[in-house]
Amino acid sequence: MFAIFIILLLLFAASVPVALALGMASVPTLLDRSIPLIAVPQVVFESLDSFALMALPLYVLAGRLMQFGGIAERLVDFAKAIVSWIRGGLAAAVVLTSMMFATISGSSAATAAAIGSMLIPEMEKQRYPRPFSAATTAASGELGVIIPPSVAMVIYGVITGVSITDMFIAGFLPGLMIAGSLMLTVIMISWIRGYGERQPFHLGPWAADVGRALRRASLSLFLPIIILGGIFGGIFTATEAAVVAVVYALILGVFVYRQIPIRDLPRLFAGAAVTSSVVMIIVAFAAMFAFALHLLRVPQELGQLLTTVTENPLIFLLLVNLFLLIVGMFMETFAAIIILAPILSPIAMSYGIDPTHFGLIMIVNLAVGMVTPPVGVNLFIACGIARVTMEQLMRPLAIFLMVLIANLMVITYIPGISLALLR
Repeated sequence: MFAIFIILLLLFAASVPVALALGMASVPTLLDRSIPLIAVPQVVFESLDSFALMALPLYVLAGRLMQFGGIAERLVDFAKAIVSWIRGGLAAAVVLTSMMFATISGSSAATAAAIGSMLIPEMEKQRYPRPFSAATTAASGELGVIIPPSVAMVIYGVITGVSITDMFIAGFLPGLMIAGSLMLTVIMISWIRGYGERQPFHLGPWAADVGRALRRASLSLFLPIIILGGIFGGIFTATEAAVVAVVYALILGVFVYRQIPIRDLPRLFAGAAVTSSVVMIIVAFAAMFAFALHLLRVPQELGQLLTTVTENPLIFLLLVNLFLLIVGMFMETFAAIIILAPILSPIAMSYGIDPTHFGLIMIVNLAVGMVTPPVGVNLFIACGIARVTMEQLMRPLAIFLMVLIANLMVITYIPGISLALLR
């Protein structure tokens, strides 16, 4: 049973691409069990022949259209107008804008890149230390995979059969909780250390600034309202919402804001296609890997092993959290979900844990990994924009990691936060 994982780890250590490593690790088991070769392409095709999976490239495309179509810029201006009067207001605006951007992009990396490129230079002008600015951007970027719509939730739903709409609804309150705690953290740090420039608060001018920014951003703000309102209201599915997001973002970027020349559309579409194709290839080979695990009865064997260690679901969740936090430090989020969700989800259900709640636990764990060395993708994005080294980033990042892990524990052990809107 463990041979397939040893082969996979050796292939990862040899820097073999994730998709190829999954396929190559599966071959010995498939040959040993004398499986008809026709079964392999059938399994691969069935994994991609999914209406729900159509949402993945569409949300990727919507995020790119939003990033380059002037939508993100208007959301940034609106967030700044709301909180600019607070000490640490610009850092709080990073979190607030990331939260709004996450309701459309579905991607952590896209959120960190889009918001960081606009606000980190401005934070530097207001005397925020660059490492703190980078840490704020990296930590806020993880909201992209927690607040719906989330590409990670789409993949988890496709892999495990859990309703993607339920996953989106379950992620809403935890996402708001994490965003609120991050905003409180950056404001407290800024007050204590004197970061940023504090502007005097006068209700009249503040209301006028917010009103102007709201009018300018009103069409952009309608996009998350349409998407989330439509999904939560049962008007359309998560996949249909992705189509609406693409069409709306395309109209705004090309015809209303005129930030995207028509000649640039092929480049944006090609970029979204490449990003989506990488994930799709991993999904296909992961289906082959999952088929091999099924033949080896790995989920059943691991389930029996864990029940001999503990029958307490609370202890099981603690062990899973520790395991996933370590995995998130070294493995890309989508690959980790594709490999581990088919194994861990059935085991969690055997402990009586709701599969939707467990999916959110898994995604939040791996999202923390995006801001954890050595391979946290958000860290590299933020360091590149802020022109700081990973070593410089670590000290301010430590506080954010403690806040994120505290949120993870609350989400893990209070399932009502995730499931309240589903009841």
